[in-house]
Amino acid sequence: MIHSLFLVNASGDIFLEKHWKSVVSRSVCDYFFEALERATEPENVPPVIPTPHHYLINVLRHRIYFVAVIQSEVPPLFVIEFLHRVVDTFQDYFGVCTEAAIKDNVVVVYELLEEMLDNGFPLATESNILKELIKPPTILRTVVNTITGSTNVGEQLPTGQLSVVPWRRTGVKYTNNEAYFDVVEEIDAIIDKSGSTITAEIQGVIDACVKLTGMPDLTLSFMNPRLLDDVSFHPCVRFKRWEAERILSFIPPDGNFRLLSYHVSSQNLVAIPVYVKHNISFREGSSQGRFELTLGPKQTMGKAVESVLVSSQLPRGVLNANLNASQGTYTFDPVTKLLSWDVGKINPQKLPSLKGTMSLQAGASKPDENPTINIQFKIQQLAISGLKVNRLDMYGEKYKPFKGIKYMTKAGKFQVRT
Repeated sequence: MIHSLFLVNASGDIFLEKHWKSVVSRSVCDYFFEALERATEPENVPPVIPTPHHYLINVLRHRIYFVAVIQSEVPPLFVIEFLHRVVDTFQDYFGVCTEAAIKDNVVVVYELLEEMLDNGFPLATESNILKELIKPPTILRTVVNTITGSTNVGEQLPTGQLSVVPWRRTGVKYTNNEAYFDVVEEIDAIIDKSGSTITAEIQGVIDACVKLTGMPDLTLSFMNPRLLDDVSFHPCVRFKRWEAERILSFIPPDGNFRLLSYHVSSQNLVAIPVYVKHNISFREGSSQGRFELTLGPKQTMGKAVESVLVSSQLPRGVLNANLNASQGTYTFDPVTKLLSWDVGKINPQKLPSLKGTMSLQAGASKPDENPTINIQFKIQQLAISGLKVNRLDMYGEKYKPFKGIKYMTKAGKFQVRT
């Protein structure tokens, strides 16, 4: 299935390669580099690139391209899902998935890739199982391995590999039994100059950290499960129960895992949490432009909007921006023409504003179009879709675990047109 894997950094250098069958020449990546040159943005590279003898399937994560080489036709989503699994595993093992982390742990990386694919077919992709097969790197273990020449590969076959619950190892014991769930929603929206919503949708995930003794059986129910659209589950979820009752029933993996990801489309009338009042104008024949911007909370259920960052790519003719921020700090790069305003937390009583003038090149014509404004923000303890967990119950074990649910909304691609 997967013949080879190449890791390409942001500069376009191949810094790691792994082959499962015969060695494929690096020159196969030339087709990928051609597609990369044609793409306007790094994330706009086509995920599937056909070549005369292969298919190249790639994903971009943490500014690294993971490029898989396929010799025969296979379902592309199957390969894309596996590549995302590889990234998640690296992140779980090394804390971060960066070029430096991969190079520092290159031996463990090759050991992991060897276990995750067997002759090109996915084998063990669950973190629980892999951690029993290959011990995560620590400073002490690295020193011992260097001196003794040993590896991180374990002596015994993992217990979970042989059980009916392959994602959970057996004999798990904890003194404090805890189960935490994070509901994180990312809102993508485009707002037109009059404040009307052109498109809006929510990508949401429920991440879990479960540290429970034994083999607990959990059920998680929602106040309004009908909100969830286009849902993707962890393999532990019993799908038939979800279809029949809209209840999540599962035996959880041990530790951190993504329970489900979901999508809420604009048909459900996605609430827009912030609004922008703007007046950006250029006069014909004048070397001055006006810039006024005010932010405020809109539908946040009384929750604070934090970590607000506003950025805008100003027209090429703008030489300088002389602005006054009522809150936070702003920077303007005269070379790239990028204006950034670090607002911080929005106070509803005193709305943050950025006002002033822009200097234009003398004699330059009026810019054809006004700039767009991109906004980043976070809202703690709020799921903007209105999703709410009703209750979490545990069966199969006698103890009472400590349970916690956290909500967070953040901006994805949130754009306001002026």
